[in-house]
Amino acid sequence: MESGGKAMAEEFMVAKDLRKSFNELQAVNGVTFSIFKGEIFGLLGPNGAGKTTTIRMLSTVLQSDSGDIIIGGHSVRHEAEAVRSIIGVCPQDLALYDDLSALDNMVFFGRMAGLDGKEARAQAMTNLELMGLVDRAKGKVAKFSGGMKRRINLAIALMGHPQLLFLDEPTVGIDPQSRNHIYENILGLQKKGMTILYTTHYMEEADRLCNRIAIMDAGQVIALDTTYQLKSQIGSPDKVTLEDVFLKLTGRSLRD
Repeated sequence: MESGGKAMAEEFMVAKDLRKSFNELQAVNGVTFSIFKGEIFGLLGPNGAGKTTTIRMLSTVLQSDSGDIIIGGHSVRHEAEAVRSIIGVCPQDLALYDDLSALDNMVFFGRMAGLDGKEARAQAMTNLELMGLVDRAKGKVAKFSGGMKRRINLAIALMGHPQLLFLDEPTVGIDPQSRNHIYENILGLQKKGMTILYTTHYMEEADRLCNRIAIMDAGQVIALDTTYQLKSQIGSPDKVTLEDVFLKLTGRSLRD
């Protein structure tokens, strides 16, 4: 029970005993965790930890060998279409058409998500405003900076008003100003009640944004708690960094 008489948090996404193998490699080995409604939940892990495979299963791209995922009351295994209608995915690899304008990119992806032309255009303009890019709506994406492309990528993921947003390395390789803009957007989305799953290689981002964090290694979740509690386990939370926690748990740095 949280202070202020707030009821127990509601689980919006539950992953139960997820397993996935590729030939002899067991990429994901019994992963279980839940994400509360309105939470920013961090999923961290070194390369090869099984994090990407887990996200692909959570976002309906890949089917697990066993286990299940419940999102908004729907089973990914049995109701994938219903799940797709309530999630948004912002992939690490930019999925943009350089020769189209920002607005045309967004309308295109909005139509792909099932919106009619009028609604797609209305949502596109709202999301461009959110990202501070309304004045560049007609500009070709090819002329945009890396940070602006990342912001358009995020704006596209918001088409269709998803309830759960997957953000996979949304600030990789961009300037500090764009990074701060994306932070503000993410915290603003959370204030409006959106649930967010966040992956990053930047520990300070996870510390700043995430309510709780799961650390994966060798296909399993090896730690799950608030950043404060994770840091408290190895020293003073004011002096210990998440990087220290990660190094202690996995024996390596997140960027290795």
